[in-house]
Amino acid sequence: MSGILNKLRNLDAYPKINDDFYSRTLSGGIITIVSSILMILLFFSELELYLNALIQTKLVVDTSRGETLRINFDVTFPALPCSILSLDAMDISGERHLDIKHDIIKKRIDSHGNVIETRQDGIGAPKIEKPLQRHGGRLEHNETYCGSCYGAEATDEDCCNSCEEVREAYRKKGWGLSNPDEIDQCKREGFLQRIKDEDGEGCNVYGFLEVNKVAGNFHFAPGKSFQHAGAHVHDLLPFQKDSFNLSHHINRLAFGEYFPGVINPLDRVKWTQGTRSGMYQYFIKVVPTVYTDVNGHTIQSNQFSVTEHSRTGDLIQYVPGVFFFYDLSPIKVTSTEEHNSFLHFITNVCAIVGGVFTVSGILDSFIYHGQKAIKKKMEIGKFS
Repeated sequence: MSGILNKLRNLDAYPKINDDFYSRTLSGGIITIVSSILMILLFFSELELYLNALIQTKLVVDTSRGETLRINFDVTFPALPCSILSLDAMDISGERHLDIKHDIIKKRIDSHGNVIETRQDGIGAPKIEKPLQRHGGRLEHNETYCGSCYGAEATDEDCCNSCEEVREAYRKKGWGLSNPDEIDQCKREGFLQRIKDEDGEGCNVYGFLEVNKVAGNFHFAPGKSFQHAGAHVHDLLPFQKDSFNLSHHINRLAFGEYFPGVINPLDRVKWTQGTRSGMYQYFIKVVPTVYTDVNGHTIQSNQFSVTEHSRTGDLIQYVPGVFFFYDLSPIKVTSTEEHNSFLHFITNVCAIVGGVFTVSGILDSFIYHGQKAIKKKMEIGKFS
């Protein structure tokens, strides 16, 4: 038994030295304190890396088809009233959404940014009492109301029972509504009066759009839009104004859901119009992104980059508004959260301890032998 123990003792890679042979120095004590502090700092740094997930990023070709793109927005126009602000969206597939009202909320704000009223667009129009019937007489008791479309009827049975329906009928015909006061529905609803009452106000509009996952654009502009001679135009005649202030603050603009680490470059961007009218354009490159957390939960979203361009001049030359042109990248980014393994953590900790200990030993040995050499030379010089 003792022979086996002796053999094990001979395998000891850490031979011990008697304490009588140790020589402790001041420099060794200082190096010990510094190296201990360094080891502790490196240990906690490694522990933080182990506890926090790392994000592995890869680039792959986007092969998805038939999906939709959700655009979340929150934009404030300090000098453009809600009553004249409209939102349109269109894409290269030919799909058009004009004067969008669903999933959109508008807030009337005063010149100081205080909220006057919050309403869902297109809801809460004033009721008409005894309006003019299509045949020319006033609405009688128990009679069904059918208002005139003033020449914009598609069929003989069409009725326009509100100012909005008349404007929509004119839009489909590609006509401009030059004088709303000549339209009974608009006159009785106080269309122009509402525009005058909101003069000097601003508008905060927020909500989301669901669009096809192809290149396209959406824009905020004054007036109701329609197609005329193959061009997209806005009917500005009813507002009886020759200039519109399109200054705006983009509080938030995101393509898809939020995920950790995403940066939306247009958040909190401001533009102030310095001329009577203008058009501001954002050209956006959308990069599809898939984010997977440590629990395996996947978020399908997007990142984007943007360039900006502004135009000023007469209203005849272009449609005043704020335009967002977006295009999709064929490359998809996949980001995956991963934790380092416990064995990797232990390996790094051992490397830290061993490395610092070894380097400290080398430094201490260098200083110790250097001091001895200098001391020896000084003694030789003293006796010579």
